[in-house]
Amino acid sequence: MTLELLLAELVQTPSINPMGRTDIAPELCGESRATAIYERELQALGVRVQRSSAAPGRDNLYAFFDSATPDAPTILLEAHLDTVPVDGMTIDPFCGTIKDGKLYGRGSCDVKAGGVAMFGAFRKLVQQKPANAPSVILAYTVDEEHTFLGAQQLVKDIHADFAIVAEPTNLQIVRSHKGVARWMIETTGTACHSSTPSKGVSAIYRMAKLLAIIERYATELEQRPPHPQLGPATISIGTIVGGVSPNTVPDACRVSVDRRLLPGETSQQVMADLAVELRKHTAVPFEFLPTLACPALNPTGGEMFVQSLASVIGDPTLLAVPFGTDASTIQEAGIPAVVFGPGQIAQAHTKDEYVELAQVHRAAELLFEFLVYHVESATRL
Repeated sequence: MTLELLLAELVQTPSINPMGRTDIAPELCGESRATAIYERELQALGVRVQRSSAAPGRDNLYAFFDSATPDAPTILLEAHLDTVPVDGMTIDPFCGTIKDGKLYGRGSCDVKAGGVAMFGAFRKLVQQKPANAPSVILAYTVDEEHTFLGAQQLVKDIHADFAIVAEPTNLQIVRSHKGVARWMIETTGTACHSSTPSKGVSAIYRMAKLLAIIERYATELEQRPPHPQLGPATISIGTIVGGVSPNTVPDACRVSVDRRLLPGETSQQVMADLAVELRKHTAVPFEFLPTLACPALNPTGGEMFVQSLASVIGDPTLLAVPFGTDASTIQEAGIPAVVFGPGQIAQAHTKDEYVELAQVHRAAELLFEFLVYHVESATRL
């Protein structure tokens, strides 16, 4: 099967991560159908294939190429299987249409193109079995778009000397990126009939006091000394939910917080920092309910492999980006990681998402060249 046909099939196969939503048709959600497609193609190559459950009904998929060279390094190629939802798309999200050298549909850019490019490089490696090739683990993981369950399971299952994580980077190397901490803030009150609101305590009014403080805090946070490549840390309120009806004083309110982390910051530290700020300015009681913690990707380790990949690409530029990826979870587990793949981040999650097929083929070629011709020289540097 050509890479174009494989990518089209994957785009035509929904793998939406509902991210806690319940209003998306169940048949559009989950990675299992995409997992099965890759499992079929990898088993046809005759390599060892393994599933690992990250959550009920959500399996990571690993394929293994074992080097014939003793003490050869192990390279991990990783791509996630899930996509964001399709709200607001102006094209058929699952069309997989090819037009003017571009393939359209949800996930085409983020990140099914990157996963297909990695498959292309891995397939060529298996078919040609070049001398002195490294051992390679090809991993397809779940839940990158929400809570990183797949990457967290991956680092429990395998070890490698270096990892390349697929994301749309326009065929450039991303060496560092921000992390993210997310949590809910909850306020409570006392419910009563809205005709006599003085008999109750509005949880929404209480939350409003906190939100005013957080808005000022967000401005102050962005004025702190920035990271030289990643810029300032940021905080944002994404959702607010409270109350049950117009004629009831609400006894509960929740907001979701998204805090982008710089290298060296932890989710515990930033939550504590915000809690101190809130308590400094109000006596409103509140509770933090953590939902996600993913560290920043800090450029440490694996320099020889990074230099080798840059040599293959022909571009020594190492980018720093504000979005998060599985790479930071992998690197935190002791596997130096970079982010690399076809497509541009500006096309990810968009209403008419697409990827240029020429970049998919080029990414597969570059990854194969890195594995075959440069990994061995990198280990000798």
